[in-house]
Amino acid sequence: MKKFYNFKYLKGDLTGGLVAGVVALPLALAFGVQSGMGAAAGLYGAIAVGIFAAIFGGTATQASGPTGPMTVVSAALVTAAIELTGSLESAMGIILLAFLLGGALQIIFGLLNIAGYVKYFPYPVVSGFMSGVGLIIIILQLFPLFGLSSPKSTVAVIQNLSSIFTDGNWHALALGALTVVIYYLFPKLTKSIPSALAALIVASLVGYFLQWDVPIIGEIPSGLPELQIDTFFPVDPNAYGIIFEFAAVLAVLGSIDSLLTSVIADNMTKTKHNSNRELIGQGVGNILAAVIGGIPGAGATKGTVVNINSGGRTRLSGTIHGLLLFAVLMGLGTMAANIPLSVLAGLLIPIGFKIIDFRGLKHLRMVPRADAAVMIIVLLITTFGSLINAVVIGVALASLLFMKKSSELAKKGMDVGPVSDFDGSRPWQDEQEFYEKYKDTVIIKHLYGPLFFGFTSYFRDGIKTLSKDIKALVIRMDRVPYIDQSGIYALEDSILELRTQGVEVIFTGLKEQPLNQLKSIGMIPDLVPEEDLFEKVDGAFTYLKQKLD
Repeated sequence: MKKFYNFKYLKGDLTGGLVAGVVALPLALAFGVQSGMGAAAGLYGAIAVGIFAAIFGGTATQASGPTGPMTVVSAALVTAAIELTGSLESAMGIILLAFLLGGALQIIFGLLNIAGYVKYFPYPVVSGFMSGVGLIIIILQLFPLFGLSSPKSTVAVIQNLSSIFTDGNWHALALGALTVVIYYLFPKLTKSIPSALAALIVASLVGYFLQWDVPIIGEIPSGLPELQIDTFFPVDPNAYGIIFEFAAVLAVLGSIDSLLTSVIADNMTKTKHNSNRELIGQGVGNILAAVIGGIPGAGATKGTVVNINSGGRTRLSGTIHGLLLFAVLMGLGTMAANIPLSVLAGLLIPIGFKIIDFRGLKHLRMVPRADAAVMIIVLLITTFGSLINAVVIGVALASLLFMKKSSELAKKGMDVGPVSDFDGSRPWQDEQEFYEKYKDTVIIKHLYGPLFFGFTSYFRDGIKTLSKDIKALVIRMDRVPYIDQSGIYALEDSILELRTQGVEVIFTGLKEQPLNQLKSIGMIPDLVPEEDLFEKVDGAFTYLKQKLD
C-alpha cells in the first residue's frame, strides 16, 4: 500500500486540502460571475479542474481551479460569442467547445513536450500581460462594486465611468468596501481563517440582516451538474475562428499560469514537478470542466501556497480540495444565492492588484528601454485591446529587439552565443590552481554573451543543480556585454535562493551595462555588496582564500 500512498502524509493532506478548498470557494463564485456564465460555472470549473488536475497532474501539491487570467480570457470569449449569436444560451456551444479544445491542446502540449518551450517567454511580455489582466479585473469590477451591471469591455467602463456616481447603489458600495477592508485587515487578527472567506461571510451577513436592496448572485443549482455534450454540436461555421483563437490563448495561458505555480510549489517543498504531466492533468481537468458547463482553470498560486503551508504534500490534498467544493455544491443552494455581487467585486479587486507585477513596473525606468517599451505596449494592448494580439505582438517585438541588439554586439566583435558552463569541469587557465584546491567548496561559473530571455530558464536550472555543500559561487561576467530584464530577474531570484542556503555570490568582470542595470534595481548593494565585486578573477580568489583558509 505504501507504494501507492504513504499514510504519514494523510493528516497534512486532509488539512491542506480542506483549507485550500475553503479559500477556493469564494473565489470560484466570484470568477464565475466575472466570466459572464454565473457563479455556478465557477464552482463547476473549480470542482472539475481541482479534482482531475490533482489526480493526473505533475505537481504533487498543486491546488487548481479558476484563476484571474483564465477568467479574463473566458469573459472575453463569452462576450465575443454572445456578439455572434445574440444570447448567452445560444452561445454556450461555442464557449464550451472553446474551453474543451483549450484543454485538449494542453494535453497535446504535454505529449509533445511544449512545456519545455513555454518557459522561454520574455519576462516583459509575461509581466505586461499579467499586469494587464490584473487591471482588467479591477476595471471590470468597478461597476459591480457600485451595484451596477458592468459594460463588457474596459474601454466601455472608462467611457461610462461617471455613471457610477449618479446611478450607483451606495449600500452595495458600502458592502464592497467592507469586503475589501476585511480582506486586508483580517489576517492581522488571525490567519487560521482565510481572509477571503471571512470577508465573504461577514459582508454578506451585514447586507442580509440590514435588508439592503443590492444585487445578489441569485439561484445556484444544487446537486450534480448536467452534462453539456449536446450543446457542442452543431457549430456555426462562422464561430470556428473564435473557437480556435480563444482555445489557443486559454491553452497557452493556462500552461504558463500552472507551470509558474508549479515552480513556486517546488521551491516551497524542495521537490521537482513534471511539467509535461502537469499540462496533461490541467488539460484533462479543463475538458471535464467544459463537459459539465464550468469555466476553465489552472494552477492557483494562492490555493497551492495555502495547501502546502497547511500540511499538504501529495496529490491527495489537491483532490480533497476539489471534493470539498463538490460537497459544498451538493448543499449550497440558498446560502450562496444571497451573496451580494458587490461583495464578490470586493474580493476580486484585491486579487487584481495581486496579479499586477509591481516589481516590473517599479523598475521601468531602470531596465533597458526596449524591455520597458515591450512591457508597456503589451500591458496597454492587453488592458484595452486584444489579449491574443498582446501576446503575439509582445513576443514578436521582444524577439526583433533582441536580434537587433545581438547584431549590434556582433558588429563590435563580441561573443553573442547563450552558452554557460554549469558542469564545473572546465576551469579556465587562470583558475586552474584555485580550482584544484577549492573545487569542493567554491564553484566558478562562466557566462558568455548577453544574458537575455532565451537563456534565463537554462541559467536558473543550472543554479539549482549546484552542490548544497558549496560556500561560494563566482560568476564570471567578463564576456557578458548586455543583460535584459529577464536576465536581471533571473539573477536576482537565483541569488536570493542561494543566500537562503548560506552561499556567497561573487561577480567578476562586470561590464558597464550589466553593472549599471544591477545597481539601478538595487541588486548591488542590497543582494550583492560592493566587496563581492571584483574587476579581475584574481582579486576574487585572494578574497576567498582569506575567508576559507
